[in-house]
Amino acid sequence: MLQQIEGSRAIAEAVALCRPEVICAYPITPQTHIVEALGEMVKKGELDRCEYINVESEFAALSVAIGASAAGARSYTATASQGLLYMAEVVYNAAGLGLPIVMTIGNRAIGAPINIWNDHSDSMSMRDSGWIQLYAESNQEAVDLHIQAFRLAEALSCPVMVCVDGFILTHAYERVEIPSQKEVDAYLPPFEPVQMLDCADPVSIGAMVGPEAFMEVRYLQHHKQLRALDLIPEIASEFSSRFGRNSGGLVRPYRTEDAETIIVALGSVNGTIKDVIDEMREEGHSIGCLSISSFRPFPLQATRSVLERAKRVVVIEKSLSVGLGGPLSDGVRKSLSGIALKGHTVIAGLGGRAITKKSLRKLFERAERDELELLNFLDLDEEVISGQLAREREARRSGPIAENILKSLGTVCSRIS
Repeated sequence: MLQQIEGSRAIAEAVALCRPEVICAYPITPQTHIVEALGEMVKKGELDRCEYINVESEFAALSVAIGASAAGARSYTATASQGLLYMAEVVYNAAGLGLPIVMTIGNRAIGAPINIWNDHSDSMSMRDSGWIQLYAESNQEAVDLHIQAFRLAEALSCPVMVCVDGFILTHAYERVEIPSQKEVDAYLPPFEPVQMLDCADPVSIGAMVGPEAFMEVRYLQHHKQLRALDLIPEIASEFSSRFGRNSGGLVRPYRTEDAETIIVALGSVNGTIKDVIDEMREEGHSIGCLSISSFRPFPLQATRSVLERAKRVVVIEKSLSVGLGGPLSDGVRKSLSGIALKGHTVIAGLGGRAITKKSLRKLFERAERDELELLNFLDLDEEVISGQLAREREARRSGPIAENILKSLGTVCSRIS
């Protein structure tokens, strides 16, 4: 049914349609509305045969989900930002144990300084944990990806993150098609765990593993991700045939067939990128874009098949690998190994800074003129940077960086004595 609905509520309704048996909830902006809505459904009896567990921390949320999944229950949780960092130990545990937990990440920046707005720093910090990572471009895709995520997680016995841009999607109201329970039941079979704790057949899950076997165990996590490269398109194709929408998959090319310049990005920024590309195409520019839906596993071959015909590639990153560049660019460059074309990384939107059509248009035109550096920072305020560096040269005790910058921008009060 087509509804005008908040993104978080739409995600909650999609999760409920997947019939989770245990939901572990701890609030942190911007994912709180998702677990709040699910709690409301459980309390009202709209989501039955589900245990909703309020826990004392994000670490506890995923720990409980691990226990529930190991006991054979379809399990779900959600988090964001520092919450994901707080559960980091158990994020790795869930993957290492091969438990098919689904978790929503309401993408948000990581401090310090504290920041509640959107970028991809949080999920990128867990990119090597062994979780599959799927990124939603719109709220419709966020709904569809959660339904596919349960199918994927349980087919592989591997946890899946569905990454949704905080506020940009989670708090946006738009028209979303919410499928019926009958449709989801036909697509998502009842959970049949690959491994589970059973008093009648006791086993240990999570035994100590030494040097003689740890590499092999870790490799098998990698092998699951390689299998996912085949399974993700299959699951997306079946979803499309049943629901009539193309959502998910590995990559989503847009106007790339004859493009000399191709822009690569994750998540909701692809919508703005497409708008700019449409305007430039009408003026005769040869430009297209590639949305990466599956960041882990990274679709090397699918990415290469789209980009290899281009003259230049520009990767828009909403996360910064400090001292290096961008994590998405690493996968793109590896996919293009041996191909001589110009590649550029652009760091943009950190801490929720707006990525505007005007700024993207200027960026893309500079790319076409081959004026970009290897690493670029979109709309970086050079004057603010120069001022802080000057303070650091002039005084050993130059003060805290974040507070100095805010004062220079006139957005912070003087210290109260």
